[in-house]
Order: sequence, then C-alpha cells, then structure tokens
Amino acid sequence: MRAAFDVAILGGGKAGVLLARQLRRHVPNASVVLFEKSRDRAFKVGESTVDICGKYLTKRLGLGSYLYEEHLPKNGIRFFFDREDRQGALEDLSEIGTSVQLPFPTFQIDRARFERDLLRMNAEQGVDVRVGVRVSSVELGTDASPHVLTLEEDGRPAGTVTARWIVDATGRSSLLARARGLRVESTLNHAAAWGRFRGVADIDEAGSDSFRARVEHLPRSLSTNHFCYPGYWIWFIPLGKGVTSIGVVLRKEDFRDELRTAPGLLAFLRTHRAVASLIEDVETLDTRSLGQLAYGASRFVDVRERWALVGEAAAFTDPLYSPGGDFIAVTNDWVTDLVHRDLSGESADSCARRAALYERAFALRVESTTLLYDGLYGALGSFELLASKWDFDTACYLNLWFEPYIMDRHLDLGALERESHARHAVLGVLQTFRHLFRDAERTLRDQGRFFEKNLGHLALNPTMRFLSRDFATPGSERRVLPRVRDAFQLVLDELRARLGQPPLAEPVPFSTFALGRPIS
Repeated sequence: MRAAFDVAILGGGKAGVLLARQLRRHVPNASVVLFEKSRDRAFKVGESTVDICGKYLTKRLGLGSYLYEEHLPKNGIRFFFDREDRQGALEDLSEIGTSVQLPFPTFQIDRARFERDLLRMNAEQGVDVRVGVRVSSVELGTDASPHVLTLEEDGRPAGTVTARWIVDATGRSSLLARARGLRVESTLNHAAAWGRFRGVADIDEAGSDSFRARVEHLPRSLSTNHFCYPGYWIWFIPLGKGVTSIGVVLRKEDFRDELRTAPGLLAFLRTHRAVASLIEDVETLDTRSLGQLAYGASRFVDVRERWALVGEAAAFTDPLYSPGGDFIAVTNDWVTDLVHRDLSGESADSCARRAALYERAFALRVESTTLLYDGLYGALGSFELLASKWDFDTACYLNLWFEPYIMDRHLDLGALERESHARHAVLGVLQTFRHLFRDAERTLRDQGRFFEKNLGHLALNPTMRFLSRDFATPGSERRVLPRVRDAFQLVLDELRARLGQPPLAEPVPFSTFALGRPIS
C-alpha cells in the first residue's frame, strides 16, 4: 500500500525545508513529506538575507535563537567604489554603509549547514524527510484525485506515494515548472561566478586607524560587502568558521569561461587592488558559476490542481540586494495559507479568488525587482549614482514591500486588491527613475565625472532616513503615499544637484512620478 500525504515537497533546499517547518507550525494537522535527492548538503549561494526574510525566519518560523547561535548576524549591505583603473587602496575607496545597529534582524547563513540542520529539525517535528530519494515522475491528479509521485533511491525504483498538494521547491531545476511549461525568460541578462575561500583577510584589521574608525563600533566584516564597478560588482559574505563566500556578478556579454575556474576567478579578482589586498593568501574550497541568472514563471500556484512553486523554483531576478530569501518568505506564506484553507474545507472558488490575487502580487514583485536592475548595471561604478539609487531603492523596499509584510498585508485580500489597482503606478515610478538614473549615468560620463567622487567620500546610515516613527504602525498604510512621494522628491533633488542642475520650482506630484517617463 502506498503512503498518502496532504503535502509533498520536492526539494530540500532553503525554500523546501522552510516550507516544511512552516506547515508543521501553522497547519499542524497536515501530513507532510519532503524529498531531497542529494545525500550531501553542498555549498550554495543565497547566504545573505534581508529584512523580509529576517522577519520571516525569526517571527514566522521561530528560528531566531538558532540563527544567532549557529550563523552570523548581518550588518547591512556595504558598497565600496574605486578608481577607473581599479587601483584604489581599500582605505581610500568611497563607501556607503552602516555604522549603527539596524533595527531589523538579518543574517549571513551557511546554506549547507542551515539546510542540514533544518532537515533534522523537520524530521524531529513530524515531517517525513526522505533524503537520497528522487521523484522521477509526477502524475498530476484531476478534480479530487491525488497526485501520484514515482520514486527512485540509488537509481532503483522506490515505490510511489500520493499527495493532495505538490510543491516544487527544486530551485533552478524547477522540475514541475519545466514539466508544465511555466518557465519564462527574463529581460535581465546577468551571469555570475563564485567560490568559498579560507584565509580571507579581516577587513576590520585593514587600512589606517581613520578607515577603521569611520564606521564607529560595527564590524564591516559582518556586512555583505560589495565592490562596485561599471557593469559588475564583487561580493564578500562571511559564512563563519573562517569561510568567506566571494563572487562576481556581471553582464552576460562580459562573462568569460575562465571565470568558471578557481585560478581564473582569483586572477580576475586580483586585478582590483582593494579586493586583492583581502585575498592574498586564500585557500579555495570550491567554485561555481552560472551563465544566466534570471528567469521567471508564468504562474506559481493552482489551487484547483493543487500545485505550487516556491522560492527559486518560481523565479530568480538578481542577487545585488539579496532578494531570494524574500521571495521564499512570501511564496511560502501564500502557499501555507492556501493549503490551510483547502484542508480546512474552504471552497475551491473562494481559494481560487484568493490565489488569483496572490498570483498578481507575485508577478508585481518579480517585475518590480527586475526593474531595479534592468539596464542599470552601468551605473554601479559611480558613488554618486549608487548613493542616490540606494536611497530610491531603499525607500521603495521599506514602504512598498517590507512594511506590508510586517503588517501581513500580503495576506489581506483588501490590501492585495488595492495593491493590484496600484500596479501601473508602482511600475510607472520604477520606469521613471530607471530613465532618470540612465540619463544621469550618460551625463556624468559625458562630463568626465563618473568616477569623480569614488575616493574619499562616505555615506553612512542612509537607510535610517526612511524609517519614520510611524513605520509599521496601525494606520500606516494611509501614510505610504505621502511618505514615498517625499522620498522620490528627495532622490530627484539629489540627482539634479549631483548633475549640477537647479532644483525644480515646484514639488513633483506623485502622478507625474507614476507616468513612467523622464522628468525634465
């Protein structure tokens, strides 16, 4: 007799293990099975989390104590800017970052250790965890009939199981998404190469006393450190126990096969003086690469057929701001909510209406995140441009995405209806500023000023200016529009000042920002 489950999760990576834990906590009567084909937990990227994911991990999933004990707290994102010839000394590079403790917990996670620990925790909490078992085929059920999963273990048939719900958490493999023809191409064409290394120099011991003192009491080493150049950026992420993740993300047309090898990657990194000073005596543990990072899915859930895609099985955009964990948080929340409603007997029509709003919200998040990067990698290498872009991106993230998540508005039908109606305005604002930043990049290049302030300048704690006292308090949804309009005006004024242009005579109304056209 084959086993029957309420939910079958395909994949024991970050999205899968977190969904299994969430289902056990929030739908405790549901029987859950998780299949992970690999017996080894390998090094993976996606180690850095930001605010939505931090909230999800600590509050929704109760992993705060575990994360502080077994992984590293994160001191925000930090950016460094270099000379045109890439030969600036580390202590001379202009810098954007934090010198104070940020109010929302985020973490640097060793993915292999994290997933191994969560598989164990899930098994202890009643999930049927089957490591080394591959789902070789899926026969999707129709109407009320369950899905049938055919299994293999060590290359041999291992029987079948049935499940009411099937969730694809297979990451980039996207088993179900590919089988259903749901994968879609992205307009983002970026590639990456990365590795894990031992012996990376401590950035908090580098440079002069004045360099170390300018961030006051917080260690730079716990930040996600980005070294930014026109068309690409280099990351340093600490993983604990002496291991550091280092990688480069660049436009696809600039990717070279030699970056796929450890010698080639290190040779490229060492052409940057500041980066080279941190990796003089490193030991390479492993390296990986991807020639194309971004992709999407035409949909991520079907409540009538009872399947879903979560995390990278659904979409991936770009790692610059570490949004992968955020996508896991929101898709896992939506799937958990729909599974709970379905198993509680809510009608298929009612669940379908809710799922349709979740689908629209998912599509908006993917498209909005894509617009943050599309065609803007050229601007990364300028301190002036990224300082203003970071302000704009931060204001959008905090007000449009993070605050609603804190307040659970991503699960509220009324709020989602309002978000759906605001879709064109949100995308219009992002397009407007995309034009503004691209025009500003051209202007600075034409004036020979693109690298002008890349040495000796500092922007500390820019995030704090966008955290008002009423942030994430009751009634704050009504205050979002004036808040973001003020932030957009501030960024526009900053950009004009950086380009030597006079301030506008009148403030720009929100409706003008939302047109999706340049503002003159």
